[in-house]
Amino acid sequence: MKERTFKFALDILDISALLPRNLESDIIRKQLVRSGTSVGANIEEVDGVLTKADFINKLAISRKEAKETKYWLSIIKAKYLKHEKVDFAINEILELIKIFSSIINKTR
Repeated sequence: MKERTFKFALDILDISALLPRNLESDIIRKQLVRSGTSVGANIEEVDGVLTKADFINKLAISRKEAKETKYWLSIIKAKYLKHEKVDFAINEILELIKIFSSIINKTR
Protein backbone atom coordinates (compact mmCIF):
# COMPACT_ATOMS: atom_id res chain seq x y z
CA MET A 1 0.00 0.00 0.00
CA LYS A 2 2.84 2.41 0.74
CA GLU A 3 4.20 2.32 -2.79
CA ARG A 4 0.74 2.55 -4.33
CA THR A 5 -0.34 5.55 -2.25
CA PHE A 6 3.05 7.22 -2.83
CA LYS A 7 2.60 6.87 -6.61
CA PHE A 8 -0.93 8.18 -6.24
CA ALA A 9 0.39 11.27 -4.44
CA LEU A 10 2.80 11.89 -7.30
CA ASP A 11 -0.08 11.56 -9.78
CA ILE A 12 -2.05 14.10 -7.75
CA LEU A 13 0.87 16.54 -7.94
CA ASP A 14 1.02 16.02 -11.72
CA ILE A 15 -2.71 16.72 -12.04
CA SER A 16 -2.46 19.82 -9.87
CA ALA A 17 0.23 21.17 -12.19
CA LEU A 18 -2.16 20.84 -15.15
CA LEU A 19 -4.83 23.05 -13.60
CA PRO A 20 -5.17 26.62 -14.86
CA ARG A 21 -3.67 29.40 -12.76
CA ASN A 22 -6.51 31.48 -11.33
CA LEU A 23 -8.03 32.06 -7.90
CA GLU A 24 -10.78 29.47 -8.26
CA SER A 25 -8.57 26.62 -9.45
CA ASP A 26 -5.80 27.58 -7.00
CA ILE A 27 -8.22 26.88 -4.14
CA ILE A 28 -9.20 23.53 -5.66
CA ARG A 29 -5.53 22.70 -6.33
CA LYS A 30 -4.63 23.29 -2.67
CA GLN A 31 -7.51 21.12 -1.46
CA LEU A 32 -6.64 18.35 -3.92
CA VAL A 33 -2.96 18.34 -3.01
CA ARG A 34 -3.71 18.40 0.72
CA SER A 35 -6.19 15.51 0.65
CA GLY A 36 -4.49 13.52 -2.13
CA THR A 37 -1.09 13.45 -0.45
CA SER A 38 -2.62 12.86 2.98
CA VAL A 39 -3.89 9.44 1.89
CA GLY A 40 -0.35 8.08 1.67
CA ALA A 41 0.93 10.05 4.66
CA ASN A 42 -1.63 8.34 6.88
CA ILE A 43 -0.75 4.94 5.41
CA GLU A 44 2.86 5.64 6.40
CA GLU A 45 1.64 6.26 9.95
CA VAL A 46 -0.22 2.94 9.99
CA ASP A 47 3.17 1.24 10.00
CA GLY A 48 3.99 2.58 13.46
CA VAL A 49 0.72 2.10 15.31
CA LEU A 50 0.68 0.33 18.65
CA THR A 51 -2.95 -0.71 18.97
CA LYS A 52 -5.70 -2.18 16.82
CA ALA A 53 -7.82 0.91 17.50
CA ASP A 54 -5.04 3.21 16.26
CA PHE A 55 -4.62 1.01 13.16
CA ILE A 56 -8.31 1.31 12.34
CA ASN A 57 -8.25 5.05 13.06
CA LYS A 58 -5.35 5.73 10.68
CA LEU A 59 -6.97 3.65 7.94
CA ALA A 60 -10.26 5.45 8.50
CA ILE A 61 -8.48 8.80 8.14
CA SER A 62 -6.88 7.60 4.90
CA ARG A 63 -10.30 6.52 3.64
CA LYS A 64 -11.82 9.88 4.59
CA GLU A 65 -9.05 11.75 2.77
CA ALA A 66 -9.47 9.42 -0.22
CA LYS A 67 -13.17 10.23 -0.41
CA GLU A 68 -12.43 13.95 -0.29
CA THR A 69 -9.81 13.50 -3.02
CA LYS A 70 -12.37 11.73 -5.19
CA TYR A 71 -14.66 14.73 -4.77
CA TRP A 72 -11.98 17.21 -5.88
CA LEU A 73 -10.99 15.00 -8.82
CA SER A 74 -14.63 14.83 -9.90
CA ILE A 75 -14.86 18.63 -9.87
CA ILE A 76 -11.62 18.90 -11.83
CA LYS A 77 -12.88 16.42 -14.42
CA ALA A 78 -16.23 18.18 -14.77
CA LYS A 79 -14.90 21.74 -14.93
CA TYR A 80 -11.23 21.82 -15.91
CA LEU A 81 -9.58 18.69 -17.29
CA LYS A 82 -10.81 15.93 -19.54
CA HIS A 83 -7.51 14.13 -19.19
CA GLU A 84 -6.58 10.45 -18.91
CA LYS A 85 -4.52 11.21 -15.77
CA VAL A 86 -7.69 12.42 -14.04
CA ASP A 87 -9.64 9.33 -15.11
CA PHE A 88 -6.82 7.07 -13.91
CA ALA A 89 -6.64 8.90 -10.56
CA ILE A 90 -10.40 8.60 -10.04
CA ASN A 91 -10.28 4.87 -10.75
CA GLU A 92 -7.29 4.43 -8.46
CA ILE A 93 -8.85 6.34 -5.57
CA LEU A 94 -12.06 4.32 -5.88
CA GLU A 95 -10.00 1.13 -5.62
CA LEU A 96 -8.11 2.47 -2.61
CA ILE A 97 -11.37 3.40 -0.88
CA LYS A 98 -12.63 -0.17 -1.40
CA ILE A 99 -9.40 -1.63 -0.07
CA PHE A 100 -9.39 0.62 3.01
CA SER A 101 -13.05 -0.17 3.69
CA SER A 102 -12.45 -3.89 3.37
CA ILE A 103 -9.48 -3.84 5.75
CA ILE A 104 -11.38 -1.72 8.27
CA ASN A 105 -14.41 -4.03 8.17
CA LYS A 106 -12.27 -7.17 8.55
CA THR A 107 -10.24 -5.69 11.40
CA ARG A 108 -13.18 -4.60 13.55
